[in-house]
Amino acid sequence: MADAVNSPKKGMLNKALDLVEKMGNKLPDPAILFFYLLIFIWVLSAFLSPFDFGETHPMTGDSLNVQNLLTGNQLAEFLANMVDTFVLFAPLGIVLVAMLGVGVAEHSGWIDAGLKKLLNFTPKKLLTPMLILIAIVSHTAADAGYVLVIPLGGVIFYAAGRHPLAGIAAAFAGVSGGFSANFIPSAIDPLIMSFTLEAARIMDPNINLNPLNNWYFTSASTLLIVLVGWWITDKIVEPRLAKVKIDGDEDQMPKMEKVSAKESKAFWLGFLAMVLGLVGLFLWAYPEDSALRGPGMVDPETKSLTSFHAPLMKAIVPLIFVLLLIPGLVFGFVSGKYKSSGDLIKSMTKSMESMGYYIVMAFFVALFIDAFSRSNIGLLIAIKGANFLQALDLPGQVTIVGIVILSAFVNLMVGSASAKWALIAPIFVPMLMQLGISPDLTQAAYRVGDSVSNIITPLLPYFPLVVVFGQRYVKGMGIGTLISMMLPFSAIFLVAWTIFLLVYWWLGIPLSFEANYLYPAS
Repeated sequence: MADAVNSPKKGMLNKALDLVEKMGNKLPDPAILFFYLLIFIWVLSAFLSPFDFGETHPMTGDSLNVQNLLTGNQLAEFLANMVDTFVLFAPLGIVLVAMLGVGVAEHSGWIDAGLKKLLNFTPKKLLTPMLILIAIVSHTAADAGYVLVIPLGGVIFYAAGRHPLAGIAAAFAGVSGGFSANFIPSAIDPLIMSFTLEAARIMDPNINLNPLNNWYFTSASTLLIVLVGWWITDKIVEPRLAKVKIDGDEDQMPKMEKVSAKESKAFWLGFLAMVLGLVGLFLWAYPEDSALRGPGMVDPETKSLTSFHAPLMKAIVPLIFVLLLIPGLVFGFVSGKYKSSGDLIKSMTKSMESMGYYIVMAFFVALFIDAFSRSNIGLLIAIKGANFLQALDLPGQVTIVGIVILSAFVNLMVGSASAKWALIAPIFVPMLMQLGISPDLTQAAYRVGDSVSNIITPLLPYFPLVVVFGQRYVKGMGIGTLISMMLPFSAIFLVAWTIFLLVYWWLGIPLSFEANYLYPAS
């Protein structure tokens, strides 16, 4: 594929991205690559385990050393837990359950009909910002954007006569690269703040923070990510894909035939069924004593819908399954596409058939991520980096930039936003409080860095899934292709978002309710 990617003017950027793609696509198959990485981590852990790195775990206070994974006990534990490591790999269940509902909505024709109607009144030039905005909003539904919005990005662009890989890249940039940009609060906001608060109380036991202490900033960042992502997609990524041959199975791709009157009726009935389902969900969730509510993140006595403990948050993926299954089912039978319940099962089966390669890849990804976590290598790198930044004793503004960059780097090796912040917040937050920088601002800097490198690290659990989505259209797509598409988003998001944060700070625009830039607040 790399040879097919050509632009009219081969500037330095295109040459660099071509090189990244060429080198990346020479790597082994992703599944085998993660197997090799698993072996590498085993060997590296054995080599590093005898050394004392002089660090302590910031949460437990225990000495932090590399765990040798090649001992008899560790290998026995690896074999004993292999099945659980695979089947409990979080993205696996999320992807498969959601794709069952997506499969019915897609193969019945409901999604195809809806896209055609959408394209009838949406100018092609506005498809990109619309897609990125939808991707950003999808953060509210936990990881649903990865399995719903990203594949739809390819479908929307392909149906509009644009390159589907550009749509996948734009959606991936919004879902993952713009992870901390959203004007709709989600469960991740109070979760991240809870770690910030605990870290701040190391310095000030009486300090309190608002659960949405970055909300104004993340809301304003939505516009930034949409505009910057729009420019990158249309001016950099899509032109590079102009000569990339789409050689996927045409039977699996959306076509632009006119929507018949019968299909139009079926679509609207399916849409009405979905709306009624959402209304029913709202009526169920609205009462203060609703079974869908759980203990609040800040005040356990209150009942919250957005807490991670709330059944509603835990049921996001099953709800996506049901809310896509219903309109797909209605459309299928009303349009005549489905003649019996067997046709419904065939749609689900087709959806699972397309996930076969992902399941194989997920097996090796799960084993590698588990080994990397148990070895403590990633945690050691994170803490060494944080301590190095602290030792430099730089001015506040420079330190903020350093935290953004360090967070982006650490994110390449430690994926979970909350787990990573739980480990390094006790270092960053008190350190910057001593420099007069508030926990609210430190958290904002971390969230920027944590987001921008999501889209270029194969350690992101959903990264292999995005490759699979791309292979639906371009069979030769590999990790190098995806990284070369996402590097411009990552680099430009990093620069633009960091500058945006500094200007936001310089102008004195509030970060959120009762949030401050300075500590103590003035």
